[in-house]
Amino acid sequence: MPSLQALARDRTALGADDVAWLSLLVADWQIIADLSFADLVLWLPATDGTGYWAGAQMRPTTGPTAYVDDLVGSFLPVGRRPLVDEALRDGRIAREGDPEWRDDVPVRVEAIPVRRDGRLIAVVGRHTNLQGVRTPSRLELSYLQTATELSQMIAQGSFPFPGDRSDHADTPRVGDGFIRVDAEGAVTYASPNALSVYRRLGLTGDLAGQPLAGLTRELVPPAMRPDEETISAVLGGLSPRDTEIGNGQATVIVRALPLLPGGERTGALVLLRDVTELRRRDRELVTKDATIREIHHRVKNNLQTVAALLRLQARRIRVPEGRVALEEAVRRVGAIAVVHETLSQAFDESVDFDDVTDRLTRLVTDVGTSGGAVTARRVGSFGSIGSDAATPLAMVFTELLQNAVEHAFASRDGSGQRGTVEVRCARDVDALEMVVEDDGIGLPDGFALESSASLGLSIVSTLVAEVGGTIALGRRDDGPGTRVVVRVPSVVPPAGR
Repeated sequence: MPSLQALARDRTALGADDVAWLSLLVADWQIIADLSFADLVLWLPATDGTGYWAGAQMRPTTGPTAYVDDLVGSFLPVGRRPLVDEALRDGRIAREGDPEWRDDVPVRVEAIPVRRDGRLIAVVGRHTNLQGVRTPSRLELSYLQTATELSQMIAQGSFPFPGDRSDHADTPRVGDGFIRVDAEGAVTYASPNALSVYRRLGLTGDLAGQPLAGLTRELVPPAMRPDEETISAVLGGLSPRDTEIGNGQATVIVRALPLLPGGERTGALVLLRDVTELRRRDRELVTKDATIREIHHRVKNNLQTVAALLRLQARRIRVPEGRVALEEAVRRVGAIAVVHETLSQAFDESVDFDDVTDRLTRLVTDVGTSGGAVTARRVGSFGSIGSDAATPLAMVFTELLQNAVEHAFASRDGSGQRGTVEVRCARDVDALEMVVEDDGIGLPDGFALESSASLGLSIVSTLVAEVGGTIALGRRDDGPGTRVVVRVPSVVPPAGR
């Protein structure tokens, strides 16, 4: 299905500012569809003047649809719907006396010209399924009156309001709570849902006839409401804005749309949404995230304590092999501690793995080089990695880097040599690939990873298998040294975290 922007670019002569205005209208027209109990279709005049392209469509949530099929992308020739031609030609709302029958369903059709800066740029078709129409109640009459005034504002170019839009996730909808206020800000009508919202805020009487801004000030303590200017502007219906108010009992999002048919303000539409439960869940998530970060911080502290105890024990051991084994254990515990320290500072369960590997690189090269100078560098970016994969990958990285530093540059007399270890990282949609290359002495003849007695390589193989990855180890093709390739799938943090 083509987008509004694509259709306007390819099929019409509308400019970028015109398309931006229409996009703003489409972002806000669910309100009009719901208030009208009608489908809306945006018709864009074709470049050659032979007809119109359907650029967008909206169905009501308050009544039955008049269109089962999607119309976006379809072409309407001139003369097929005379009301659309009339609205664009005359610049006024065109209505049909008799309903149009579509699939045995009577449909009332109206055409609303869309004006911007005094120019007519499109037409909104409003189609009401009359099978869903019943004797109108006061709520329905209030809805229809408000829809009529908003339609008049579209035709005169004063709606939508620049910079204001309702397509955000928590923006109030018509069914959440509907209030009409007059030019002085007094309530002329409040839907049952709107009255229920104010009941949760502590209202005991009725809303009708009450000044909405003043009444809200009585229900919401100063510390829990926005500034006085915002209260007056939104709840008095003076400007197209939204705000959030609440007390200890409820939290409410309020949005105002001033009504300006004929260019004079007759009042405003005020929409309400009770978000008490959403805000409670937000607070729970914040508390949960803080708790998780505190746990990671404490785990990091405990691991550092374990590393310190192992380091003390290593100093007391007289057997060189035992001392080396404990020092390796200290390094492995330190690698895990780095991951938990990073998680303790993050606001989600993902790790900036570039920061982790850079810190581990300094840890290994500072401690692991003796007698020579080994330079380690990273090429590319690991990006963000989920916490489940971060710890095993940090261990794998540390073991491979340590193995290269310790063994690749050892001379026959036991002294160190100069050399370089390069870590290249790249990721695609499916996996992350890490290549560790050194320019050292290379692998001994007949080496096989499966039969290696190295504890470090055994740890690497186990951890790579644990995260569902693969590892390949061999000589470099372009010179002396060793090349290790690790490929691990599904290291991307969970969506939405």
